[in-house]
Amino acid sequence: METEFIYWRHPSIPGIKIEEVCGGEDKSGKLWREMAYQVYCENGKEAYREIGHYRNGSPFLFGEESRISISHTDRLLVVATLPATPEVDLSEFSRRAAMGVDAESADREQVLKVRDRFLNEEELNLVPASDLRANILAWTSKEACYKAMLEEGLDFREGIRIERLPGISPAVPVYDKNEFPVIEYGKAVCRKGEEEVELTLFSYETEGHLVTLAYSPQCAKFSKKV
Repeated sequence: METEFIYWRHPSIPGIKIEEVCGGEDKSGKLWREMAYQVYCENGKEAYREIGHYRNGSPFLFGEESRISISHTDRLLVVATLPATPEVDLSEFSRRAAMGVDAESADREQVLKVRDRFLNEEELNLVPASDLRANILAWTSKEACYKAMLEEGLDFREGIRIERLPGISPAVPVYDKNEFPVIEYGKAVCRKGEEEVELTLFSYETEGHLVTLAYSPQCAKFSKKV
């Protein structure tokens, strides 16, 4: 029996649009990814959306002036989108459009085996080796920062510094404030040539995955009613 793909579009607390595709458990590997991307492209507001890539590998939508970032795992595709920024060259880094997203299975223990490859000495002390979810938050934070910076070859250990891990927050702006009394944002500092760029980190859980957004405090945002 075939299982359906599920498409979900929602605003996030930081004001970044999120679109998710999950399901399709009977599909595997490359076929799953191709079908998930197809579901995403068919759910454009007015027409089919086509994804392209700049020379540095960052994705874009043909005919759109909005920064997008994409992450996929075995069973989840996440696309994050900022409002249109026609004043910005999306093929280049700009704080106005600096944003990246990454997703990882919340139980992927492989991350623990490679933590010393992506965490520097200070971060190894910050992130307990015994805390799987904290290590996955750190991994997705580094990946999301890498995508936001548009800097090929940016070193995960030395070029991206996590100063504060994000907490796991609600996926959407409407939530039970008794369960989440405080939204815990994280902070990272990334190297861009001779300067350092501060990025905010925000994470939430969906479909057994942890999703992390990294974005500049100066980037364009949607209202909470996206």
